[in-house]
Amino acid sequence: MRRLLTLAGATILALALAAGGAFHFASSHVVAPGPLAQPTNLVIPRGGTEGIAAALLEAGIIKDARLFALAAWWSRADGPLRAAEFSFPAAASIRDVLTTLREGRPVQRRLTIAEGLTARQIVALLERAEGLTGEVPALAEGAALPETYAFTWGDSRASLLRRAVAAMDAALAEAWAARAPNLPLANPREALILASIIERETGVAAERALVGGVFTNRLRRGMMLQSDPTVAYVPGQGLPLDRPLTRADLDQAHPFNTYRIRGLPPGPIASPGREALRAATRPAETEFLFFVADGTGGHAFARTLEEHNRNVARWRALR
Repeated sequence: MRRLLTLAGATILALALAAGGAFHFASSHVVAPGPLAQPTNLVIPRGGTEGIAAALLEAGIIKDARLFALAAWWSRADGPLRAAEFSFPAAASIRDVLTTLREGRPVQRRLTIAEGLTARQIVALLERAEGLTGEVPALAEGAALPETYAFTWGDSRASLLRRAVAAMDAALAEAWAARAPNLPLANPREALILASIIERETGVAAERALVGGVFTNRLRRGMMLQSDPTVAYVPGQGLPLDRPLTRADLDQAHPFNTYRIRGLPPGPIASPGREALRAATRPAETEFLFFVADGTGGHAFARTLEEHNRNVARWRALR
């Protein structure tokens, strides 16, 4: 009887030692460096530990899916594994991977809406953005603020666009509240229209207020704005015109042809940025009434038609 008890005790001890050895072996592999050669972003799918382990294994972040699943089960009290896009460091251990899945911040993606894009261009940009989901809602011209917007994988295109529209509403309200006195603009929408023209007229930041000053002076005098980008808006059908304007374009009768109408066109021609909004509502105080390209990417400004014609002749000679 004593021999049986001794044998049973020895067996239990052997099993305990074996279990302890297996636990030690597994634990050491959980904290050992993983196979990942360089930092990698991975979209973690929904569907439980098995699917997550399979995705990690395929991406080369772990080398043993069963050990990962076992470690996840052992540490289940630390919290659930989240489905999102995460960045995993090189040589991340299974423990590091589990910590990232439970506590890490999802990857922040960014989408930049550049100044001067039209609504059609912005919609196309959103449609091409990897990581966003769903359809792009209808977008009015000039309604989205050019800016860089952060998002995470799986966010909707509609939600990002709502943020861009809300940002434009806020930026326009701020610019209008700080406007200069006695502007020839009746309301914020007219300021938005003028800002969109300024944005398309010049890409030189230092010129925006001057261009705003020229158009403000012309509006006060009842002169036509004679802005080429407004003329190009109709034949371009909401996209940049891929050819020079012709005499036929300038002679065409439509509400955006500021060579044929007085005052502002009926709507924006693009999305202006904050600086263009500021240039429309706080233009430079200047006597300039004309400007033309100077061949360097900027413009030559003039007070009189005679001076302007000389600038035009120089520009034509350069061309």
